[in-house]
Formats: sequence, structure tokens, C-alpha cells
Amino acid sequence: MRISVPKELKNHEDRVALTPAGVHDLAGAGHQVTVESGAGVESGFTDATYEAAGAKIVENQGALWEEAELVVKVKEPTPAEYQFLRPDLTVFAYLHLAADPELARVLMESRTTAISYETVETDSGELPLLAPMSEVAGRLGVQVGAYHLMKPVGGPGVLMGGVPGTPPAKVVVIGGGVAGTGAAMTAAGMGADVTVLDISVPRLRAIAQESNGRIRTAFSSHFEIAELVSQADLVIGSVLVPGDSAPKLVTDAMIAGMKPGSVLVDIAIDQGGCFEHSHPTTHDDPVFKVHDTLFYCVGNMPGAVPRTSTIALTNVSLPYIRQIANNGPVDAARRNPEIQRGFNVFDGKVTHRGVAKALGVKLYGFQEATGTAYLEGNV
Repeated sequence: MRISVPKELKNHEDRVALTPAGVHDLAGAGHQVTVESGAGVESGFTDATYEAAGAKIVENQGALWEEAELVVKVKEPTPAEYQFLRPDLTVFAYLHLAADPELARVLMESRTTAISYETVETDSGELPLLAPMSEVAGRLGVQVGAYHLMKPVGGPGVLMGGVPGTPPAKVVVIGGGVAGTGAAMTAAGMGADVTVLDISVPRLRAIAQESNGRIRTAFSSHFEIAELVSQADLVIGSVLVPGDSAPKLVTDAMIAGMKPGSVLVDIAIDQGGCFEHSHPTTHDDPVFKVHDTLFYCVGNMPGAVPRTSTIALTNVSLPYIRQIANNGPVDAARRNPEIQRGFNVFDGKVTHRGVAKALGVKLYGFQEATGTAYLEGNV
């Protein structure tokens, strides 16, 4: 299969979809891998390294897309790349279509096969391609939160762990999944007073056990969120509904009642965010004020640490890319239900329940016997 890896165009998106090791694996299996010149430089991988691994390096972005059967990206296609989408092309990337109806429309109209990293799901409900980036985002969320708690950047002047004789920062993490657990463990490691909210008691129990009781836990409800947020110095939002929009759990009234200078980091922003007033920001301009609080809502947080993120992503994505390349997207989906769950748009139709619900469009199921989309119903 002809596989192309373009340079990412999103603001400060310095990750690349494949490491040279990943290229070497695919090229060794007989696939043609084309990498856009400079695609891996910010992650620490030179063109020469990719060439040595078996890739063809091209300067022309249009040519790279046109010759591809499978485009492997990190982030979703940007408007500048919409012109390259076509029916005989498969795109494999983080798409987050629930928060991007325009991209969903373009993918449907172009009839491009769109497989989304974040909805590839195991039988047990795990999201293997989202997990490493969630780990990165959770830990980064605490780092950027700690930075914005400093007075010179608008914070209240609170040190995360305090010092002897002073109280530590109060950190509230909403959502105890991979990102939330990473955030909570990192904040606790910095000496903060940490509470995690979740609707799963087994998940809360696991966090309490993993942290040896250092992290407090609370069952998530409107009342508990309001109570804890009002006392917080830093709130991390890490709620995930696969494919669907994130629920708005922190309301305007709660935000208005927070301590002046408090910081809110919305890790769920790729899915629309879980705080009222959240909207995507960039690494160039990451924060904005709401009442007396500071919001951080960067949509590609792991792009700030591209070396770590690129290696972590390739580690988990390569087995799926290999299956798609070896069998074609339709046969790969027939053989592996995890890949089939990753299908968001196929033959011009939305095939993921969460995405269809968020966009308010008809849901089509992927029919294994024929590889065509059939109407499953409204959601």
C-alpha cells in the first residue's frame, strides 16, 4: 500500500504520525512510505533518518496526498488539506468530529474513509490509541496549571506543594480515566492536595489504592463538583464520552464562585470541553479569562512535547496501521472489530454512534459481509 505521512499544519503541532522505526517496519513489509520533508524535524527525526529507514522524502504536499492510498496523520485534516480528500483515500488520525461538524461534512461529501484514533476501541472498552496521549495531556495539564498559578502570569501566587508551614494548592480532577489519573498522580507527586471525581466507584477505589490514599476521591455529582470547585486553586477537566461531545460539568455559576486567580485546564477540549465557556486555544495564545479565573484550553497539548508524544503514538498505532496497510481498510475492519469501531465516516456516511449523536445525523452501521454502509437508524 502507498502510505503518506504529511507534515502537520495545526498551530504548534510538532508531532509526526510515524517514527523512523515505524517507517522501517512498514517499508520492510513491502509498503511504500512517503514522508513530507521536515515532517519529523520538531520531533527530533531528520529527513535523512527517514530515508535510511526506507521512506521516500517529498517536498510537494499535494503530490504526497495525491499518490497516497492511506494518509497517516496526528491531527485532523485542516481546511488547507480538504482539497486533497477523495473517495479512494483513507485517513487515519485523531479526528474529534463531534467538535468539528465542518470537517465531518467535508469527509462525507468527499467520501473519504475516515478512521479515528480516539474511537478505536477494544472489546473491554479501552481506547488504546487515545491512552498514551491522554497520559501525556494529564501530566502536562498539571504542569501548565502549576505555571499559571504563579502571580506573574495572572495566578493567585500559589505553589503546588507549598512549603512547611503553608498549605499546598487544592487540585480538583474531574474524570478518573487515563488522563485524569495521570493528572492526579502528577499533582499528588508535586505535593498538592488532590481530589478526583468520577461516576465509577470501582475507578475511584482503584485510584485510592494506586495512590496509597494520598489522593482523595468523591463520587461525581453537580453538588460535589460545585462544592469542590469553589475551594480549588486548579481544576483539571478530563471527562470523555468516546466519539461524543463532552458534557459541560462546570457551569458559569460554579466558575463565578471560584477563588480569584484559580486556573481551569480543559483536557476534554478536543471533544468540545467540559467547562461552560471553554473554547479551543493554541500554544501561541493558550489562556483566557472567565470571571476571575483563567482557562487553558489548548486542543493539542501533547504537541508541546513532540518527541515523547510521537514515540508513544507510534508504539500503539503501528499494529493498526500495519493491519490496514496489509489488508486494506475494509478487510482490516472485517478482521478486527477494534478497527471497525474506529471508522467514523465511510462511503459518505457516519458510522460511529457517538459521532452521529453529537452531529445530529443518521447513523449507519458497517456491514462486514459486503463492506458497504447500511442505515442503522437515527440516534
